[in-house]
Amino acid sequence: MANSVDPPSSPHRQESALAPGLASWEGGQADGPAVGWEEHYWDSEPVAAGAMSRRARMSARGPYRAAVPARIANLTITLPPAVAAEAEDALMEIARFDAELTSALPAAGGEGQDEHGELAPLAAVLLRTESTSSSQIEDITAGAKALALATVGERTGPNAAMVAANVTAMQAAVAMSEDLSVDSIRTAHAALMAGQDYAAPGRFRTGAVWIGGMAPTPHTATFVPPHPSWVEAAMNDLIVFCHRTDVPVLAHAAIAHAQFETIHPFADGNGRTGRVLVHAMLRAAGATRAMTVPVSAGLLTDAGSYFDALTAYRDGDLTPIVTQFAHAAFTGVTNGRVLAEQLQGLYATWQQSLHARRDAAAWTVLPMLIRQPAVTVRWVADHARVSQPAAQRAIDQLLTAGVLTPASANRRNRVWIADDVTAALDDFAARTGRRG
Repeated sequence: MANSVDPPSSPHRQESALAPGLASWEGGQADGPAVGWEEHYWDSEPVAAGAMSRRARMSARGPYRAAVPARIANLTITLPPAVAAEAEDALMEIARFDAELTSALPAAGGEGQDEHGELAPLAAVLLRTESTSSSQIEDITAGAKALALATVGERTGPNAAMVAANVTAMQAAVAMSEDLSVDSIRTAHAALMAGQDYAAPGRFRTGAVWIGGMAPTPHTATFVPPHPSWVEAAMNDLIVFCHRTDVPVLAHAAIAHAQFETIHPFADGNGRTGRVLVHAMLRAAGATRAMTVPVSAGLLTDAGSYFDALTAYRDGDLTPIVTQFAHAAFTGVTNGRVLAEQLQGLYATWQQSLHARRDAAAWTVLPMLIRQPAVTVRWVADHARVSQPAAQRAIDQLLTAGVLTPASANRRNRVWIADDVTAALDDFAARTGRRG
């Protein structure tokens, strides 16, 4: 999580006088992504930051160092053969898993596809678990039930609402893969941070940010991303890199993600937006078609190593971040397969329990509950394209079959939930080490 303040007004190095184009960019190293450094003066009085010890106040005075990002548009990618081979194997596993899911469960919505164009509702489930995991890396937790309720408009607390917004942002990755640009990244951020004005949704930051240090100034931070005057040029350079076709796919996505996190272009939500970028790149490269492979869930199993890999990247070493992504892909796919098997078994049990005419709306709703385990009468009517009386009848039949239970005793704005699905999703989270 980054802190933010107004931009320093007196940089020790006069980079703010340079044009924000690549021609004037002097940061970084020619042979790797290592950041350069420049000093900025901190011109706010430490006392303005609140109560501080004398030692902390002295540490918060004077100049501090901020990164200058390397240019990577034409970066030469050199990886140890073993790491390159592991990344290629991981990519093959991602593609294999993606293909498996096209027939894992019956389609919701008719004609072999659901309303979002996915081939099976399980694809949307994995997108949701990936979104939850991506948020959890930044310590934003929400149980599966709370997330499902938030998705249908129930008030379940700010964390669930933030994770629900992350689902929307992950869905934006599909569109981003068709037109990967600075504007599409801003659009994804706007979806992710909607309603959170402090984060300036969809707009690059205008202030300094810093990571770690637990201090109200950047002087003791673990990492201080670039001054905002570098952000636009750095993002344009990143987009050029993202459109290259001469870099192995998983390494390409890992490096792009690490560079995005180094630039830290937004006031908040950079980690989640950067992981949306990963999925957009995997889809654009053809590695995935129907779903979001749970890479973030894999990263979460060893978040400390993930952050260490980002630090190594900023020091000029590509190997750790590519290795982390390869391991995350294997772990995420393994975990995803377990979830898929659980949901397939659950769906088979539902089919045996539901005693309704084959043309009843309940059968249309049944696979939708894998994707969206909390429903209202209005939701069922809208998504199953039936009248509200027919939607209520479908819910009643699913209630009798034990598929749904009331989410609460409140009969007004009644919500029903498929508890077995949320339990399976929480099991998935527990296997990644997440705690809701």
